[in-house]
Amino acid sequence: MSTKAAQYDVIRKPIITEKATMVSENGAVVFEVAIDSNKPQIKDAVEALFGVKVKAVNTTITKGKTKRFRGRPGKRKDVKKAYVTLEEGNTIDVSTGL
Repeated sequence: MSTKAAQYDVIRKPIITEKATMVSENGAVVFEVAIDSNKPQIKDAVEALFGVKVKAVNTTITKGKTKRFRGRPGKRKDVKKAYVTLEEGNTIDVSTGL
């Protein structure tokens, strides 16, 4: 497997929500990442894929909700988000997608 494919396994997709848009005003971008990835892996993947310099990476894990599906209990998947703060002068346009 190529290194670029491994980087796309770490970074799944950008998250575009109201909160993520407010954070982007301060030079940060929010991505959904693999649940087993760590901060150095996320930093390396963002720098390699987008050609930017990363200042900091903060992560959060949102536990999946228990919901009912056709009368039976089910569970949504756990999601790990990475708040990637970029160095001054660097930007990523997430509206174009990955």
